[in-house]
Amino acid sequence: MVDGIAWRLDRLRWVPTSVLDAVVRRDGDMKEPDWSGTDREVAARLCAECPVRDECLELELRTAGEATAGVFGGLGDEDRRALYPHWLRRGERVEREPLT
Repeated sequence: MVDGIAWRLDRLRWVPTSVLDAVVRRDGDMKEPDWSGTDREVAARLCAECPVRDECLELELRTAGEATAGVFGGLGDEDRRALYPHWLRRGERVEREPLT
């Protein structure tokens, strides 16, 4: 599962972080969360219809890395932590740093 997600995110590797942030803020389907259930269930419910799940996930991996917490890109924090080393192995990105 995580390898497939990491491969899918490759198409975003050269998109600047500031552009990803703008796209997620503009087009993200941000909802008032219903936190009942596991992180996986919450992520599946909150992110199911979001058109920028991959952009959100790429942004979170770049800016939070292993310290990720919460629900981003359709994945709970444990799933993103499991994905992170696979994502790193996919190679260099345009930048990996917190937004300022």
